[in-house]
Amino acid sequence: MRTPPAAPQTIDPAGMRVIWLLLVAAFVAILNETTMAIAIPVLNETLGIPEEQGQWFTSAFMLTMAVVIPTTGFLLQRFTTRQVFLAAITSFALGTLICLVAPGFTVLLIGRIVQAAGTGVMMPLLMTTMMNVVPAHSRGRMMGRVGLVISLAPAIGPTLSGIILDHFGWRMIFAIILPIAIVAMLIGAKWMTNLGVTTHAPIDVLSIVLSAFGFGGLVFGLSQLGGGEGGDASSNLGALPIVLLVVGAVALALFVWRQLALQKKDDALLDMRVFRSKNFVFSVLIMTVVSFAMFGTLTMLPLVLQTVSGLEATQSGLVLLPGALLMGLLGPLMGRVYDAFGPKVLLVPGTILITGALLVFSTLTPDTEVWLITAVQIAMSLGLAGSFTPLFSASLGSLQRHLYSHGSAALNTLQQVAGAAGTALLIGIYSSFLHAGTAEGATPATAGATGAQTAFFIGACIAVAAVVLAFFVKKPADDQEEHGAPIGH
Repeated sequence: MRTPPAAPQTIDPAGMRVIWLLLVAAFVAILNETTMAIAIPVLNETLGIPEEQGQWFTSAFMLTMAVVIPTTGFLLQRFTTRQVFLAAITSFALGTLICLVAPGFTVLLIGRIVQAAGTGVMMPLLMTTMMNVVPAHSRGRMMGRVGLVISLAPAIGPTLSGIILDHFGWRMIFAIILPIAIVAMLIGAKWMTNLGVTTHAPIDVLSIVLSAFGFGGLVFGLSQLGGGEGGDASSNLGALPIVLLVVGAVALALFVWRQLALQKKDDALLDMRVFRSKNFVFSVLIMTVVSFAMFGTLTMLPLVLQTVSGLEATQSGLVLLPGALLMGLLGPLMGRVYDAFGPKVLLVPGTILITGALLVFSTLTPDTEVWLITAVQIAMSLGLAGSFTPLFSASLGSLQRHLYSHGSAALNTLQQVAGAAGTALLIGIYSSFLHAGTAEGATPATAGATGAQTAFFIGACIAVAAVVLAFFVKKPADDQEEHGAPIGH
C-alpha cells in the first residue's frame, strides 16, 4: 500500500491553482450537461425521433459516466494528476466536436458518450484533489466556494440553451462550448501540476466489464420499464427490461465480490472498504436519493413546461434560472454553516424542501401559474444547496486519506447512476401517460399533466427516505473525537 502524505494544515498555493483549473473544466462540463435538458424537445422535433429516444442524449451521458467513474479511484492512484486531467479534457473536447458536426441521432449520441467519458473523470478528480489539499477545518467553506462556481453552469446553461435554440439552432450550443473546452485544455497543458504519489498496480479488466454490465444493465433496464411508444413497455419489449435488470444486479454483485477479493492486495478497481464508515454510507444514500430527484426533475420539468404550460424554450430556461442562481450564491454560506454547526442543520431542512417541492409539482396542471412553478423550483434549489455541501464534506471526510479517491469514485458513481435512473424513470412515466392520453383523444397538455403528476409524486415518495436518513449524518470531526481514530477502519 502506498503511504499517503500527511493531512494538510494550510492550503498549498500549487494545490489551490490545480483546484481552480479543475473548476474551470468542471464548469465547462456541467454547462454542457445542463444545456441538453432544454434542447431535447427541439432535437426530438428536428431529428424526427420520439421522446423516449431523445432522452437518451441525457441518459446515455449519465450512463457512460456511471461506467467511467468507478475506474477513477484506480486511475487517480495509477496516473498523475496532469495525465488524468489532460486525457479527460481532450476526450470532452473531441466529443463536443463530434456533436457539432453530427449529421443525425446516432453520431450525436456517440459524441455525447465521448463527452461523458471525459466528464466522468472531472468531478472525482476535483473532489479527491480538494480532500488532499484542503485542511479539514476549512473543507465546508471550500466546498461552498466550489458550489458557487459549479452552480453558475446550471444557472447559465438552460437559459443560454433556450436563447440559442430559439435563434440559432442546436449546433450552436456545441459551437460555443468547444472553444471553451479547448482553452481549458491549453491552460491545463501549461499550468497543471501533479499532486500526491502514484502506484503501479495493474488494472483489472474483468472489474471494468462487470462494472459496465452492472451499472449499465440497471440504468438501461429502468429506462425500458418506464414505457415505450404508446405507453406500454411490456407490449413492445416483452421481458427485456426484467432481463436487463437481472443481468445488471448479477453483474453488480459479481463486481462487488471481485473488489472484495482484490482489495486484500490493494489492487481493487473500486475499494469497498469505504463502505465500512457508517457516516459515508448514510451520506451516499442521501446523495443517491437527492440525485435521483434532482436529475429527474431538471430533465423532465423543461418538457412539462413546453408541453403542458405552453412555454417556449427560452421561457423554460428562465423558469430554472432563479433557483440555479440562488443555489450558487448560497454555496459559501452553506459551507460556513457546515463548518460551524455540522450537517444536520442543513440536511434536515434541505431534504424536507426537496420532498415538499416534488409534492407541489405533483399537483401541476395546464392552469398552474408559471410564477408558482418558478417559486417551487427556487425552494427545491434551496434544498439542494443545503444538501450537497454537507454531503460531499461529511462523506469523504469520514474516510482515511488513502481511500479519498475510491470514496469519491463510489460517491460520484452512485450519484450518476441515480441521476440516470431518475431521468429514465420519470421521463418514462411522463411519456407513457402522454402517449396513452393523446392516443385516447386527450390534448397533449392534459395528458402530459397527468404524466407529470404521477412522475413527480413517485419522486416525492422516494425523497422521503432522504429526510429520514438526514438525521443520522454526523460531522466527521465529531466521529473522530468520539473514537479517537480516523474513520474508515
